Amino acid sequence: MTTTHIDTQETSAAVAEETLAAAAAAHAVWSATAPTDRAAVLDRVADALEDAVETLVPAAIEETNLTEPRLRGELKRTAFQLRLFGTVLRDGGFLDARVDHADPAWPMGAPRPDLRRSLRPIGPVVVYSASNFPFAFSVAGGDTASALAAGNAVVVKGHEAHARLSRLTEAVVRDALAAAGADPNLLTVVFGRAAGTIVLKDSRIKAAGFTGSIPGGRALMDIATSRPDPIPFFGELGSNNPVFVTQAAARGRGTDIAAGFIESFTMGSGQFCTKPGMLFVPRGSGMVEELAKATLPAVHAMLSPRIHASFSEVLGTLAGIAGVETLNTSEAADGSPAPVLLATSIERLLANPAALEEECFGPAAFVVEYDDEAQLVEAARTFEGQLTATLQAEEDCQVRDLIAVLVEKAGRVLWNQWPTGVSVTYAQQHGGPYPATTVPGSTSVGTAAITRFLRPVAYQNFPQHLLPLELQEANPISAPRLVDGVRTA
Repeated sequence: MTTTHIDTQETSAAVAEETLAAAAAAHAVWSATAPTDRAAVLDRVADALEDAVETLVPAAIEETNLTEPRLRGELKRTAFQLRLFGTVLRDGGFLDARVDHADPAWPMGAPRPDLRRSLRPIGPVVVYSASNFPFAFSVAGGDTASALAAGNAVVVKGHEAHARLSRLTEAVVRDALAAAGADPNLLTVVFGRAAGTIVLKDSRIKAAGFTGSIPGGRALMDIATSRPDPIPFFGELGSNNPVFVTQAAARGRGTDIAAGFIESFTMGSGQFCTKPGMLFVPRGSGMVEELAKATLPAVHAMLSPRIHASFSEVLGTLAGIAGVETLNTSEAADGSPAPVLLATSIERLLANPAALEEECFGPAAFVVEYDDEAQLVEAARTFEGQLTATLQAEEDCQVRDLIAVLVEKAGRVLWNQWPTGVSVTYAQQHGGPYPATTVPGSTSVGTAAITRFLRPVAYQNFPQHLLPLELQEANPISAPRLVDGVRTA
């Protein structure tokens, strides 16, 4: 890894053009590379990132205020998800290969031609790094991993909050790509708002991934969709992640639920997109009193002074709304925010949901008291799209109506667990209706994320040797397929 000169200056238009040209050339080769060969390259990148832990983690500590254990865990997660996509590539099911043999007696009334369909790389992708996850949602994070796995080159717009780390990570990945025999220009980092806009507007870029604020994400989405050739923009923008506690759960586990909520909303100084921002509890259950007397834990400094200032501003606005009171807070340590619990009633919330449900990125959350569980259904309907929604309930609770609403509102619905922590798995869903994400049918975490950066192509009446391997009659890569409507291994 070369670290003698670390340039984090804003990328010029000329360099952005060179980057795009190099990415397009790298993409042409990478997109034609067999999935199993791509998997081997991803494994090499994962190994290289873990080997560079003693360089990368100290740089991340300097720039982000995050703790060493948190950052080491995040780097491990980043390497893990690269390897997990490797297993997806080796399996071949992600290609969704379908073969329909010619059938002159097809009952539609006309002969069926020979049709073969599978998913192909969409094209070079631009990824916008997040501030709060300098490894897992940054240069080599989930968006990059899924785009590379799908067969695409990636241009990353590095985040200014950890610019030096971004360059160091880029060097690790590019060196690993070269060592594995791949083009290092499969991944390049650019800096600055101007460069981030230039690459998004360029016709060689075919999709974009973003994690960040609603205003920033919406501005980029508007650019992506207003191009002469609009492209998909996969943005994760904001979420309040409400938690609903039934009366039975409050009676049986109120103290434990209160403790779990405090731990969850203060985790990482409240800087997780899945932080639970609102807790609904039964009036008279004792949970408000439990939360009011609890000791709120000290939290570390926020990611940047700008984020801390934004947290203070939004918190001040929420605390100033009529009918809102401060339920609990703690002393702020030097440079760190004080965790805060605000409280209001279900009546106040239903009267002014848009204001009270605003996301407050940081260690603050609302406690909302209700009288009747039917009010929970009414409250759930007021939320915009969410990444998560949580039920703290017992198995005999009558919550089907509430669940039906939450399924419409959120991408992941939890039962008696907490939303912070998004496991990288095959079945994970990290997305939801707008404004949680801009494409509710997609996920940015888990192996299903690969489908964002693929597009279907059907081949009609092609000779065998010109077909992709997974569509050839012999299926030399043994990809799972749907053949004449029958699923095969």
